Parts: sequence; structure tokens; C-alpha cells
Amino acid sequence: MAFVITEACQDEKAASCLDVCPVDCIKPVGKQYVIDPRLCIDCGACETVCPIEAIYHEDELLEADQPARIMAINHFRS
Repeated sequence: MAFVITEACQDEKAASCLDVCPVDCIKPVGKQYVIDPRLCIDCGACETVCPIEAIYHEDELLEADQPARIMAINHFRS
């Protein structure tokens, strides 16, 4: 399981999530940050500090936000 940064983050780059992630799994990709689902330890620290509420647990994503999950998986695929 992992958290997902949705499109609401695009062009926002508040970056509060970067400072609290204990495993450094959040990376800039294009116009937003993306969580590497392979490294995410599901702690939720990023979700609680996001000022624009753009981060959700993958089990709580709306259908409209599924492309963000798929993009993260594809981006970090080895």
C-alpha cells in the first residue's frame, strides 16, 4: 500500500511533504511531486502536512484520481 499525490499538487510545489517523509520516497516529476510506491512505508506523514490536501492513501482515491496512482507506478517501474 502507498500514498498518492494527486493532480491537485500540479504547479503547487509546497514541498511540506518532502521534509516529513522518513524514507525520502517523494520526488519531483514534471509539474508536481510523486511518491515512489515501492519505497513508501505507508506512514501517512506526508498526508497530514499537505496544505492543499492533495495526498491520499491509494485505497481512498477517487476514480478521477486513479491516473495519478498509475503515473506513479509507471514512473518508478524499474
